[in-house]
Amino acid sequence: MKQLIAFVFIFPFLNFGQSVKGTFFPAEDFTHAFLYEATPEGANYVNHGELNTEGAFEIKMDSTAAPGIYKIVYAIPPEENNFDFIYDGKETVAFNFSQDKGVEFTESDENKLWASYLKSMDMVNQTIANYYEKDGKDRNDFKAIFKVLKDTQTSYEALAKGRLASAFIIANRPYIPSKYEDITTYTQNIKTHFFDHIDFSNYILQSSTFLVDRMVSYVFNVVENPTNDTYKSLINDVAKAIGNEDLVIKTYLLEVLWQRFVNNENHDIANYITDKHLLELANQTGNKVLAETINSYKNTSIGTIAPNFEIASSENTTSLHNLKGSEHYLLIFWSSSCSHCLNELPQVKELVAEIDGIKVVAFGLEEAPSRWTQEIKKYPDFIHTIGLGKWDNPIVKTYGVAATPTYFLLNKDKKIIAKPYDYSEVESTLKAL
Repeated sequence: MKQLIAFVFIFPFLNFGQSVKGTFFPAEDFTHAFLYEATPEGANYVNHGELNTEGAFEIKMDSTAAPGIYKIVYAIPPEENNFDFIYDGKETVAFNFSQDKGVEFTESDENKLWASYLKSMDMVNQTIANYYEKDGKDRNDFKAIFKVLKDTQTSYEALAKGRLASAFIIANRPYIPSKYEDITTYTQNIKTHFFDHIDFSNYILQSSTFLVDRMVSYVFNVVENPTNDTYKSLINDVAKAIGNEDLVIKTYLLEVLWQRFVNNENHDIANYITDKHLLELANQTGNKVLAETINSYKNTSIGTIAPNFEIASSENTTSLHNLKGSEHYLLIFWSSSCSHCLNELPQVKELVAEIDGIKVVAFGLEEAPSRWTQEIKKYPDFIHTIGLGKWDNPIVKTYGVAATPTYFLLNKDKKIIAKPYDYSEVESTLKAL
């Protein structure tokens, strides 16, 4: 069962105008609905409603609530279980929601208009797809189909005039050919004119998921079976289309793309976005956290030479890159105050004792050396070094270490060949060598 923890908030007396209400199906799968006002920078909490036995809730809106894009979060994690809607400050918004069917608005002309538009355009686009799949050469059919497309768009733009939904309908305006085009020409022109009507500086669009959805659709859906070179070209198209009028939104959108390629484990393209666009944008906008994040990811991508660091001991001083004599090195960032580390290091010790050609490099993140000095005596075959300052140690940022233990498997040339998440992945990775 998906649930959210309810919090108690005390509000001063408010003048209420309209409301946001909905019904979730099946009722037993949900407990609360959390309402947020969406902004280009994120989302601001407004209120929440507890669902009754029928899965229904209602949240009264303060009469001063600003028109714009709002968000309902219905389960955790919130970033995966939410949807946007339009609130114009004049009408109640009501909906039905289920995981299978999504959201259906039963009140609110704004939202019903946008939903109706999307449904109508899907039907016309399906007709176009059928036309090209069957033959795609009849000029009269071509003219008739695209007249319907143009009339549909024109009609909805007229209906949306003066409404917030107008921003979405205009931004979604499709490419409409003026004369017959075969499928190859038509497809290329869709790609060429994909962003023609999108105003990336529009506050309403920035506050919604529209810009992200369109950008992701362009990069991942416009070209069939894209290569990495194709991805690079598409990403550059996106960056050019966004322009430099609003560097904050440009940074945000390209960071979303970067994260998609990170999640897809496409290190080459993630790092291309960093080098070509994102690092400079992070610096221009003063986003130090982003700059550190993308730099550390680049430093520790699969196939990259692991960043060097000094290894000092009572016997001698060397560095990671100067280590010799082993086919592989398991680099572990750990701490003597970390219970997970103290549980996993003995297991690592037993594991590597059974495998030839591997050495453990244990980098201790510590506030003080005393406890670490005693703990490392249990692992005489490990190569030990200490990083004082713990999370403030510069090597932490270089490697992007956010938790201990963190593992990296290196080959003899100190190239990163694996980044096991936990001990079980360490075990399976080492046994597969």
